[in-house]
Amino acid sequence: MRLSRTTKYLLLAALVLGLGVIYFPLLVVLLNSFNADTTFGWPPSSFTLEWWSRAAENEGALNALGTSVQAGLAATAIALILGTMAAFALQKYRFFGRNQVSLLIILPIALPGIVTGIALNNAFRTILGIDLGLFTAIVAHATFCIVVVFNNVVARLRRMGGNLEEASMDLGADGLTTFRLVTFPMLRSALLAGGLLAFALSFDEIIVTTFTLGTGLETLPIWILNNLFRPNQAPIVNVVAAVLILASTVPVYLAQRLSGDTTSGGRL
Repeated sequence: MRLSRTTKYLLLAALVLGLGVIYFPLLVVLLNSFNADTTFGWPPSSFTLEWWSRAAENEGALNALGTSVQAGLAATAIALILGTMAAFALQKYRFFGRNQVSLLIILPIALPGIVTGIALNNAFRTILGIDLGLFTAIVAHATFCIVVVFNNVVARLRRMGGNLEEASMDLGADGLTTFRLVTFPMLRSALLAGGLLAFALSFDEIIVTTFTLGTGLETLPIWILNNLFRPNQAPIVNVVAAVLILASTVPVYLAQRLSGDTTSGGRL
């Protein structure tokens, strides 16, 4: 299909406009984290690293960062285990209700966050009698982190087929040996990509976290929300937001590179 020059220019303009709407506000946040003017006059008259040094010494922000990392790593670990097991069960075996089970696994990421948060809050406090805390937030994050791991592993298993595993079994290897020497090496990049996406998803989550994290605890997104309109906190909030942007971008970029690795059979 050949496009006219006018159509190409219109498509290019639409692309530039769309990317500008998405990324220009993020660029403003990054620049304001170095803006020496506390009123954030635009364009910045001068730049400073003072806000970054203050953010590095801010106890509330550091505690929130630690909580986000703990929740993200724990939720990712749970998602890797359960998501991989679910992917193997649904991809390798045929049973009644298989499609319905697949839908139930994927559904949590499609539900509105506030619905998931309210449901889990009621389940923890009313039904199970569990006090809200870091543990409940980790479990809540794992419910939707499982989805990204599941999708990555299922996609890789479909591309792999079963020929190499069958050949390994025919040559005398048992199931564990086949998984260790054949299946896992080909799944490794998919697992890493799914884990990175799951961590990024957990690290950024705010709505479900609000309903499932205990009193006195804050993740980094909640700390930003709580301090956004406080006097003299705006410069530090911009720094923390800039860190959050970078912390979210790197895992997503790496996951995209790993997910696109099809020429090496999934090997790193």
